Amino acid sequence: MKIKYEPREIEEGVIEPAHYVEQVCVHCGYDLDQDEINAETCADCGEALTIKQSVAIEVTTLPPVFGETM
Repeated sequence: MKIKYEPREIEEGVIEPAHYVEQVCVHCGYDLDQDEINAETCADCGEALTIKQSVAIEVTTLPPVFGETM
């Protein structure tokens, strides 16, 4: 299952960037949906379900650059 979270401002000047969270079976790499995540075995390989989660962060804003530039 791959979920995209849009960027949001948490408080003045603090932004949570856009990011993706992906959850797959650690044994076979099968892309799991929410019902499969709640199960105890992988629907694809039949192994005891162990979830591998990865996060990808998108750069949505850059901090201002201070000092001289080249």
